[in-house]
Parts: sequence; structure tokens; C-alpha cells
Amino acid sequence: MINLRSQILRSLGENLRFDGRKPTEWRKVEVEYGISKNAEGSARVKFGETEVLAGVKLSISEPYPDTPNQGALMVEAELTPMSNPEFETGPPDIQAIELARVVDRGIRESKAIDVKKLCIKEGEKCWMVSIDIVTINDAGNLIDAAGLAAIAALKDAKFPKLVDDKIEYKEKTKTPIPMLKEPIPVTVIKIGDKLIVDPSTEEYGVIDARLTVTSTEKGKICSLQKGGAGTITVDDFSKMIDLGLEKAKELRVHLDKAKGAK
Repeated sequence: MINLRSQILRSLGENLRFDGRKPTEWRKVEVEYGISKNAEGSARVKFGETEVLAGVKLSISEPYPDTPNQGALMVEAELTPMSNPEFETGPPDIQAIELARVVDRGIRESKAIDVKKLCIKEGEKCWMVSIDIVTINDAGNLIDAAGLAAIAALKDAKFPKLVDDKIEYKEKTKTPIPMLKEPIPVTVIKIGDKLIVDPSTEEYGVIDARLTVTSTEKGKICSLQKGGAGTITVDDFSKMIDLGLEKAKELRVHLDKAKGAK
């Protein structure tokens, strides 16, 4: 591991990474909408060999007591053993919980969904938006891939038909989820004194610290998540935020391009 870290730092000192990329260059980004016929909305995102699926399911629930006129949101993530031999079956572990929470926080804190429009009958019935994230292959940077897939799935989603307060899942309407914003996460990695984005598995294994910056299309920060055992100086923090905001613009191009091509 020490050898690998030294080699990565040496390479970054020459402004290159093992796979030939520049420090702040993405791998090939692919976004595909509508991959599942059974979900109300779905998407597949690839960053190089990293592949993540996201699906949206809509159900009817009772509003929370403190928000009787609003719908609800839930995000869950499954890190499958087929995507990484280190992942195990069973209840979500800390990594899966953190991934779901980072994606959830970005959507929730940005107020991406107009939750008042999810209310069916105040205090009694509302729409519950459930986002399920599943990893297909982990080659690094799952958080950003999952966050992008979740937003793509939300953009793809259409409400099912509602008849006498019963959902007809086999019949979709043309009504989309009421989206107000499209928050996208970008995780900036610190290795030594170098900053990179879209880390490979090898790079991720030797990080000092990471900062996930989730921002809207207007460049407004809606959430931050720090990870890694290393410290982040004030100067590092500022640079990481700036880089996160800048690189989000590039991911947004792929999001919009794929939607236009659907």
C-alpha cells in the first residue's frame, strides 16, 4: 500500500494518473435513462468501469406528523458482492448507509422535489418517493455515480395511474415528479498535497481525505460530506469546493445530453 501510494504521488507530481488521465479529468461518463420497465423511473450511470443503477418507486403513505401537507422521500443503497468482493450480503453496512445519506441529503437539502405537490390529502395520504441505488461494478467513485444516477432516475420518473386511491402500477401517466432543482455530487480527493476527482479503486485506497460537494445547476452548494482520516486545511477546503462546483458542470452536460437523446 505504501508502495502504491508513492507511485500514485509520483505520477501525480508529473500531472498524470495511472490510467493516463489528468488529475481533474473524468473517466468516460455514460448516462442512460429508462432501463427498467417496472420502476416509475430508472437510470444507469457509468464512470469508466464503475456502474451504478438507480430506480424510483412511488407508493402511497401517511404524511409525517410534522409535515402533514408534504410527501416523503427515502433513499436506500445496496452494495452488491458482485460489484466488489469486499461487499457482503445482509443489512447495509456503514459504507452503504453513508452513500445513501449523502445522496439523500443533497436531494433533501436542495429542496430538489416540490414535496407539497406530493400531498394527496393533507394529514392522511401522500406520495412516498423511494430511490433504490444498486452497484453493478465498483471501480471507484460510487458516491458521484450514485448521486448522478439518482437524479437521472428522478428525471425519468412518471406517476402511475391512481384510481379510487389505489395505484395502477401497470399504467403510467405523463406526469413527472415535480422537480425544482437537480443537485449533483462531486467528490474531491486529497492524496498528499494533490487534489483529484473521479478516483479509481487504487487511488481511493490511499486517500488522505475526501470532500463531497453537492451543488445545484445554479452553482449553489446544498451539502458537504467529509471523509477520510486526514485533515483538510482552510486553503484545501476552498480549493476542493471550487473544484467540486466546476466539475459538476461537466456531469450536468452528460445528464442533459442523455435526456435529450432519449
